[in-house]
Amino acid sequence: MNNELIKQKSWWSKNWKWFISICILLFISVFAFVSSGMGEVASDLTKAYSDNQLFEGAIKKANANPKVVEYLGKLEPLDRMAILEGQIQYQNKNQTVTSSVRIIGAKGKARMDFEAYKINTEWIYTDINVRIRKPVENKQTIEIDTQDQTY
Repeated sequence: MNNELIKQKSWWSKNWKWFISICILLFISVFAFVSSGMGEVASDLTKAYSDNQLFEGAIKKANANPKVVEYLGKLEPLDRMAILEGQIQYQNKNQTVTSSVRIIGAKGKARMDFEAYKINTEWIYTDINVRIRKPVENKQTIEIDTQDQTY
């Protein structure tokens, strides 16, 4: 009887085809993600997600508008999902931002669109609009006065 050990193949010799295929697919996926511009969108969302002051100032100014309070009630602070679901675009070396996010008040929901620019650490809002779509009888866009505001 022959008791010689049976040599088994190494992991690499058994799986090299799978490993190379997965590496190629991963490379193609990363290249497609970067070249599609989604990298910039993800970067903008990350910045917005970490900049609470940007959204807090816009909400504070909208809450100061009596028409917004009449139709929506006092607006709640934005939750993290509202930021991720919204649209945001940074420009001018991250000193200018354009955004659209959903807002929720005690009486209803709407969308808030705003533009702002940053001076040092303060956001200056140049345009804030609250768009109410439902109920249909309240459908309107409320323009918020942005004069003399820094938050």
